[in-house]
Amino acid sequence: MSSPTDSKHHDWLKLGACGSAFPVPVPSGPVGGSRKCETTAEENKKKTDCYTVADWTVDRRSQASGGVYVNKKDLHPLLSLLVTPVMSSPCCGFLAQYTHHHLVAFLLTFFSYVLLHASRKTFSNVKVSISAQWTPSVQNASSPSFSPGETWEEHKLFADSDGATLFLGVLDTIFLFSYAVGLYMSGVIGDRMNLRYVLSFGLCGSAIVEFVFGTLTEWLQFYNIYLYCGLWVLNGLLQSAVWPCVVAVMGNWFGKSGRGFVFGLWSACASVGNILGAFLASSLLKYGYEYAFLVTSVLQFAGGVVVFFGLLTSPKEVGLCLESETGLRPVERDADSHRPLMSDEEDEEGSEEVCDGGYYTIQQGDEEPRVTPKAIGFCQAFCLPGVLPYSLAYACLKLVNYSFFFWLPFYLSRNFGWKEAQADRLSVWYDVGGILGGTIQGLISDFMGKRAPVLAVSLLLAMVALVGYSHSPPDQVVNAALLATTGFFIGGPSNMISSAISADLGRQEALRGSQEALATVTGIVDGTGSIGAAAGQYLVSLIESKLGWMCVFYFFIVMVR
Repeated sequence: MSSPTDSKHHDWLKLGACGSAFPVPVPSGPVGGSRKCETTAEENKKKTDCYTVADWTVDRRSQASGGVYVNKKDLHPLLSLLVTPVMSSPCCGFLAQYTHHHLVAFLLTFFSYVLLHASRKTFSNVKVSISAQWTPSVQNASSPSFSPGETWEEHKLFADSDGATLFLGVLDTIFLFSYAVGLYMSGVIGDRMNLRYVLSFGLCGSAIVEFVFGTLTEWLQFYNIYLYCGLWVLNGLLQSAVWPCVVAVMGNWFGKSGRGFVFGLWSACASVGNILGAFLASSLLKYGYEYAFLVTSVLQFAGGVVVFFGLLTSPKEVGLCLESETGLRPVERDADSHRPLMSDEEDEEGSEEVCDGGYYTIQQGDEEPRVTPKAIGFCQAFCLPGVLPYSLAYACLKLVNYSFFFWLPFYLSRNFGWKEAQADRLSVWYDVGGILGGTIQGLISDFMGKRAPVLAVSLLLAMVALVGYSHSPPDQVVNAALLATTGFFIGGPSNMISSAISADLGRQEALRGSQEALATVTGIVDGTGSIGAAAGQYLVSLIESKLGWMCVFYFFIVMVR
């Protein structure tokens, strides 16, 4: 009988020596290796070479072969669903290495941040309505503004819209600074606690704060500057717990092989959230801005509950090996199997199940077990190779990216005289460009095996795109095309640094597998970027008021350079 390892076709699946069913790619060719056991189950238990489980035929090999082989032709149709082949054929691509567990982790983390960004975008889209609610509704030329006493008697915060607009800008700055500070802390916490707990706490806590800020205060007709400031500081701290955790979870599930494409596609979550938030806000504003906050906060809270009960933060939770940064593929084991598929003699030996090179094997009791990675310190993480330069680069890039996020609808309306609804619709094209840029540039970086050259070329072209967009004619089609191009070359690199590169830095070889730094590094990179974004919002408003929009674009070009 021929050995499976001697064949040349992928007709054999391997059962782990620890007894868990999982596949490995075995070269295939003419298969004659599997023979059916015609004996009863009781007799099979006594055999050492072959026995049958349900309708499968299992061919027991020596321990040197590394476990048990099963002919795929003999698999029962239902049991075959439990085994996901890992194909090494180039035509299948690197996506063939992933299981349904990877897909669930991808989708849960993706939509977690979609819902968070939708809530964040809601505040930007309802600023006009909030400003109107915070100021007196009746003014005339003889009485351009109300006295402070009259303002407070009407439960209004400000005497005119200029004061309300200024306070809304202050809230943006407060949020971004608290968000930046929180990112430094939440990254460290995420590496020391269960990521699922931290992530669900951030989502649910932020949803409650947004409900109180936008819905409850309006229902109660209770407006207070200090309350709003306190709530927005708390909101920034709670939201900061989300990004380092989702990146850490994705880094656990997806190794460096194919990470650029996967993270490029996944990092579109922020742009998708922006689009969803704009759609919900525009649809619900006719009922009152408080209902926009209500819907997005309820959706976000529900997402946090789903994450708490459904997210698996690491492949090890279902018996999969963490994919190494050297390109070894993860292999799935049968999570429903709790008893080794071994002979009685093997089962009596003192052994321990470990993960070796992507596979679960048996470790004898006298061998030293592997050490669980420990969380790295904040200063140690900051000193890791590449963390500081990428953090500073991201501070400049996020300043530009968030300036488009906060100011683009305002710029389109003021500069071209378009209606607010038209400006909102056009601003979506920047996010569309960011989605395409992150995905395509990530895929290119995977093929090249390097990310820095892709970033450098993209940022050089971003300067050209900014110059072109600053001279955009008052034509909506041309403007949308230029916006998408600008988003491609600015939003794409921004997404790559905040996700794929942060994951690379948090799992680099300098850690030697003994320390955990993924969430901490992500918090440092994104926190530094948020500080730059917070400072940039004030600079943009200052430059625009003193020098005009053209100088704002020159400022953007300097930051990208």
